[in-house]
Amino acid sequence: METEVLVTVQTIDFSLLALFWRATIVVKIVMIILILASFWSWSIIFQKFINFRIARSNTNRFESAFWSGDPLDELYEKIKDKPRGSAERIFVAGMMEWGRSQRSDGQMIPGAPSRMERSMDVAIVREHEKLNRGLTFLATVGSIAPFVGLFGTVWGIKNAFEEIAISQSTNLAVVAPGIAEALVATALGLLAAIPAVVFYNKLSSDSEQIISRYDAFAGEFSTILSRQLED
Repeated sequence: METEVLVTVQTIDFSLLALFWRATIVVKIVMIILILASFWSWSIIFQKFINFRIARSNTNRFESAFWSGDPLDELYEKIKDKPRGSAERIFVAGMMEWGRSQRSDGQMIPGAPSRMERSMDVAIVREHEKLNRGLTFLATVGSIAPFVGLFGTVWGIKNAFEEIAISQSTNLAVVAPGIAEALVATALGLLAAIPAVVFYNKLSSDSEQIISRYDAFAGEFSTILSRQLED
């Protein structure tokens, strides 16, 4: 008897594709959702790595030009129409407010430094939002994907027990396929969640480091403008 059961089990296809096609419609939907979430997460991860690399490169290039000793007015004239990076957009925001704060006689309107700082702060907030766009999805996948997978597993096991009850048999050939199909949902949930959590933490840290550079630049730029007002 045991030999017959083992032979029967060995003839069952336990490949992932076969397990998917044998699963119930609910479990299939769960698997599809998790697979799509995993693919979308990886697309966000790769895109963010590219975007962060570009942001660092643009910031390095702009800071080199900013600290080169050339007049800031000339630098502003070069980049004001088409700022190429976040640091340039922050710089342009500050310089635009600087220009608006000048009277016709060349004097500055009272409170100009605080307005320039606010303009750059608003620009930094916008850049922060751009850098973090998509990270919420990674956090969501990392949080709920295991539970979605667990739901699929529970549903699949429920159906497996129903099949046992209908067939009135508890041999391995009846139990194994249903349990295997159910456990695939949990595996897919973990497969989607683990990279999402790991890279969410990594990308969030990288984003904060980039924003810290913007904050530091805005502070230094504000100091330079304040000195020029005092001269």
